[in-house]
Amino acid sequence: MKLTPEAESRIIEMAWEDRTPFEAIEFQFGLSESEVIRFMRTRLKSCSFKLWRERVSGRNAKHMKLRCPDITRGYCPTQYKHR
Repeated sequence: MKLTPEAESRIIEMAWEDRTPFEAIEFQFGLSESEVIRFMRTRLKSCSFKLWRERVSGRNAKHMKLRCPDITRGYCPTQYKHR
């Protein structure tokens, strides 16, 4: 599948977000968790990829089945502040 630069940027952004589950990326872009990992490996510098993998590994919020039911949205209400 050919992705636009905007779609690639959004996938990277969603992958870095703590509360955005892999299932949301799959729903929007059709990439499974393993495909997102491969995608990130090819798009990020190796040190950035290692940091990202450490960050998302074992993070319950990145998987719908493991996340706390209190988390009902993909981002914190204070994350995007109007300027």
